[in-house]
Amino acid sequence: MKEELIFCPLGGSGEIGMNMNLFAYGNPDNRKWIIVDIGVTFADDAIPGVDLIYPDPGFIVDKKDDLLGIVLTHAHEDHIGAIAHIWPKLKCKIFATPFTSVLISEKFKEKKIDVTGYLEVVQLNSIVDLSPFKIEFVTLTHSILEPNGLKIETPVGNILHTGDWKCDPDPLTGDNMNSKRLKEIGEEGVLTMICDSTNVFSAGRAGSELDVRKNMLKIMERLKKRHPDVFVERGDAVIFSSKIIPGNEKKLYKLHNQLVREGIEVISEDSEFIHVSGHPNREDLKDMYDWIKPRSVIPVHGEHRHMIEHINFAKEMQVPYPVRVENGDIVRIYPGDKPEVYDKAPSGRLYVDGSISVEEDAQSIKERKNLSTNGLIEATLVITPNGNIHNKPLLTFRGLPIYEKDEFTFNLEEEIEKTAKTFSLNNKKQESNLIDALKITCRKYTKEKLGKRPYTNINLVRI
Repeated sequence: MKEELIFCPLGGSGEIGMNMNLFAYGNPDNRKWIIVDIGVTFADDAIPGVDLIYPDPGFIVDKKDDLLGIVLTHAHEDHIGAIAHIWPKLKCKIFATPFTSVLISEKFKEKKIDVTGYLEVVQLNSIVDLSPFKIEFVTLTHSILEPNGLKIETPVGNILHTGDWKCDPDPLTGDNMNSKRLKEIGEEGVLTMICDSTNVFSAGRAGSELDVRKNMLKIMERLKKRHPDVFVERGDAVIFSSKIIPGNEKKLYKLHNQLVREGIEVISEDSEFIHVSGHPNREDLKDMYDWIKPRSVIPVHGEHRHMIEHINFAKEMQVPYPVRVENGDIVRIYPGDKPEVYDKAPSGRLYVDGSISVEEDAQSIKERKNLSTNGLIEATLVITPNGNIHNKPLLTFRGLPIYEKDEFTFNLEEEIEKTAKTFSLNNKKQESNLIDALKITCRKYTKEKLGKRPYTNINLVRI
């Protein structure tokens, strides 16, 4: 069978964050795989009790015997944050530049996982040979130390995976973008470029960190006080120099309002030039397209609207074969006249719930959502040896808008007793049906009186 070059995103395509991409080479019965990046995204208030979310790695875990390693482009959480959660299922080599290596080592230490012998530190602008892949780290500029694009050389052609980047002529930390090498890679020929889509709607250039530094210093000069400690008071100023990530607006604006209310000045990107993006605007993208001259482009690192616009941009740049993907799509880059999505891998999300990773449809998550939305009723019935209810049902309510509690409780007790009388309480075989019926009664009554369908727990105690 003919050998194939495959690309498959498990996270980060159709969303910003949670980046995880797979590449494979070989015939369908004997493919070798690599993972590029292995990140998280952050949960919002819709998932109570969960902070981190990461891609379900099941598809590649099933292929771990043919997995050559994990290659990390840089050290942001949406590219490395899931490594300590997923790596124990893979036990493969990890390749990262020095700064990224330090940060992921700390993640493993926190979880008391020893990766000695697995983590390989890669020097900047060097090459890792993972036959049939030869991976060259190419220094780019971003908003963190040591961002790298990856030239992935295979027996049938080259791929450029950009990772996160922008064209910053004056980076404050780290090396300048290796545009000379990027141009050379373009001359060598690139089958496909996997490219950042975050700022595809933004005209012009992303801007330099140096320009932000200059303006930050001006702002600091005009402020009368210095507040190096956490405690702030009236007359102080707080600078938010980061971008508000979609989904975090409510939390941050609430914090802004709390500060302003206390007489504290809030300085943010809304009022001052104190932030530049770490991702390429359209003029930056034009530079990369001009240097690489890819035969095809696969937009990643964006929501669907970003990726569709990036497809349109690629067409404007005369790229013959732009390909739109979403998580789980399996793209055949070679062979064929053009890359195409030809199959679908299982993909999804895992939630970090406490110290445990659970599936997004886990019962614990469903129950917690229900509790947070609808509240709780717990009813305990004490059943005598004669099969009667001893005294009255013991009722507990949580998170329900009950204002006339005595009346609500009295009427619900009556409804519960009516339902219980339709069953033979001496018959233990009917207990399961009785519990289900009592749950329905409690929910129905609460829905009629309060407009809520609470999580309901029924306890039967025999004496």
